[in-house]
Amino acid sequence: MSSPLQVGFVGFGMSARTFHAPFLALIPGYRLHTAWERHGPQAPALYPGIRSVQDPRDLFDNPEIDLIVVTTPNTTHAEYAAWALRSGKHVVLEKPFTISTGDAVVLEDLAQAQGKVLAVFHNRRYVSDFLTVRQVLAGQPLGPVHEYEAHYDRYRPEAKPNAWREEPLEGSGILYDLGPHLIDQAFCLFGLPQSLYADVRLQRAHARAVDYFDLQLYYPGLKVILKGGMLVREPGPKYMIHGLDGSFIKYGDDPQEPILRAGGKPLGPGWGEEDPAHYGLLHTKKAGEVIYESVPSLPGNYGLFYQDLYATLREGAPLKTTPAHGYNTVRLIELALESSSRQAVVDATGLREVAYP
Repeated sequence: MSSPLQVGFVGFGMSARTFHAPFLALIPGYRLHTAWERHGPQAPALYPGIRSVQDPRDLFDNPEIDLIVVTTPNTTHAEYAAWALRSGKHVVLEKPFTISTGDAVVLEDLAQAQGKVLAVFHNRRYVSDFLTVRQVLAGQPLGPVHEYEAHYDRYRPEAKPNAWREEPLEGSGILYDLGPHLIDQAFCLFGLPQSLYADVRLQRAHARAVDYFDLQLYYPGLKVILKGGMLVREPGPKYMIHGLDGSFIKYGDDPQEPILRAGGKPLGPGWGEEDPAHYGLLHTKKAGEVIYESVPSLPGNYGLFYQDLYATLREGAPLKTTPAHGYNTVRLIELALESSSRQAVVDATGLREVAYP
């Protein structure tokens, strides 16, 4: 058997503690090795086998480390990913991949030149609600789909103290934070749009970074609506999908994140299973009979991202979350900002025609 892949972390804040380390610690093909923590050692208290260092060279220059996970603020993604690649490491880069397509191209070229894998952490491909939506659409009970609407909403009327995402920095705000999840999901389901219109705003009186977006992506015969906001106290459906033959409506969100944030571990049967109260509703007609039924949700599992990555690194399987996918997400955000600024529909230029899993 191959020896475990030794994993290093750039930053060990909420993202690393919630979305990455709990799964990497349990998957046999990985071992937590080192975390670069600028504000003192916290990782060893959670994972006694991991080293904590305050000099980044102790991470990047360590020949034992195979894979580096970058979970730092968006403005530093390109810098630290490039440093890791030049150090001969494979890299997992949190979304958004970068804050500009120019940086995305530089990283992609560097990974290719170094012969290393560069994966973007689009973990919302591995959540209960999206997996269920994908399964429903694959079965085609709705007929040709003409409208798809997905939301990623929160209720946070006051600014979160010391939150870099709320600062007026390039790459801050929820379009870069939550938008990549919805955009990547839409690309996985429908491919690339022909054009788009966006309404991007600062809704709250104190807001200094984008806290609302409404993206409308136009395909032949299909309109995709992606929305996110910080003033949604009572959420509506997470997904609303309408086709020629029927509709699918889905409330609720994948249960993994709140459990992990509270310190839970992804252990045992039942992980990632939704409360049946959040199962989606399918209303359609088949063989002359009206169908109005609850659709059990598939279980989510962020760990599948790292299982897929292990298959790429150790077995040569194709990478499922590629730099081109990250590039397309960032390019769509750039186009959305242009559309909102001009208050006009814009062509979806500059997107790459690449396969989505």
